[in-house]
Amino acid sequence: MRLRFLAIILLMDFVVLSAILQSTTPSTIHPLGILLVFGLIYTLALCLLTFFLYFGSILLGHFGRHAKDRPTISLQKSYYYASVLALAPLMVVGMNSVGRTSIYDLALVILFEIIALFYITRRQ
Repeated sequence: MRLRFLAIILLMDFVVLSAILQSTTPSTIHPLGILLVFGLIYTLALCLLTFFLYFGSILLGHFGRHAKDRPTISLQKSYYYASVLALAPLMVVGMNSVGRTSIYDLALVILFEIIALFYITRRQ
């Protein structure tokens, strides 16, 4: 996976999502359109989080106390972490759309994220 490919997908997702949100309303869009909006939100969050995790690890590696001792996260590993982290806003929006957003539900989403991140860390 290359950074240029992620940047192109990020830009295309942003343009298509902006066009859909400007041209339709939730009551006039087809159910497949709503599914498309959720998919675009996920891929947009995925690309953004992948960039932030990858470049954040590089910056921490350069500005760390011992730059040689601090390894950076690879692009593939940052993609794995971002794929789990990008689900959290989507789950919260989904719960909010059906009227279920309590502290208990948010705590369950956070617990799911922690378990999934722990699983990814141990699988690598």
